[in-house]
Amino acid sequence: MMSSEKSKSTVQTTGHSWDGDLQEFNNPLPNWWLWTFYATVVFAIVYWILYPAWPIGKDYTKGVMNEITYTTADGKTVTTHWNTRALLLKDMQQAREAQQQYLKDINASSYEQIRNDEEKSAFAYSMAKVLFADNCAACHQAGGNGKIGFYPNLLDDAWLWGGSFEKIQETITNGRHGAMPSFKGRLSEEQISDVAEYVLSLSGNEMDTAAVKRGRKVFTTDGGCTACHGADAKGQIFMGSANLTDKIWTIADVPGAESAADKKSAVMQVVTNGKQRTMPAWKGRLSDTEIKILTFYVHQLGSGK
Repeated sequence: MMSSEKSKSTVQTTGHSWDGDLQEFNNPLPNWWLWTFYATVVFAIVYWILYPAWPIGKDYTKGVMNEITYTTADGKTVTTHWNTRALLLKDMQQAREAQQQYLKDINASSYEQIRNDEEKSAFAYSMAKVLFADNCAACHQAGGNGKIGFYPNLLDDAWLWGGSFEKIQETITNGRHGAMPSFKGRLSEEQISDVAEYVLSLSGNEMDTAAVKRGRKVFTTDGGCTACHGADAKGQIFMGSANLTDKIWTIADVPGAESAADKKSAVMQVVTNGKQRTMPAWKGRLSDTEIKILTFYVHQLGSGK
């Protein structure tokens, strides 16, 4: 739109005029725009011929692209005209086939071979993350850090039932049942207090010397704690008893205690009430290969030790 008083152009106008001096020029469209428009028309016609496009009653045009044949997850073979859904299902079939080959390779490999093969370990790790999230994260948390008092932390190097590939696989396959007996009624409150002092001293906490000495006697004699935790208090893998000499706590929330009194109280509660923990067996719920992949993943979470 331009003013006729300000322009002396000889270009033809449409004949429309507004306010007496405003006119609309009838300029031709640029050639590049016209050819682009014609190209889109040609493209649309070719597309309609090649691909499914126009609805016809309850059906639609199928196009002339090659047919697609794929196999569904339940083993049924399907042949259909080309469409994006069929293409997706074919891609999924190919992905399943590739996954099955990887699973066969994993199943036929030792844990050391998986760990030393970058491609196998990457596949096992990626699949295990999904398996762990679906089956293990509810207890051990998404990152595997567990929850003190309930579920062990899988990120440290402290393994109650052993941290080798074989021991971890045994744990996942058959499950575990850990039992810390209650000493309420078996030991006096003073004895429980003393043994708590001793237990805390084992992991480097500064406690009352006299109470620690009395607690050591309770630990080794009246309490019978050495039967499970061993004479050196480092635990016994075949029983799943905790190592009391490190600073890793799975039941008593000593790290979360704000004071020495709170730490002692946390240990006393465990000694007094005991603790029962069960790890369910995954044999029958997961395939042997899935258990193997999870074993590899959990082993690597614990720094591969």
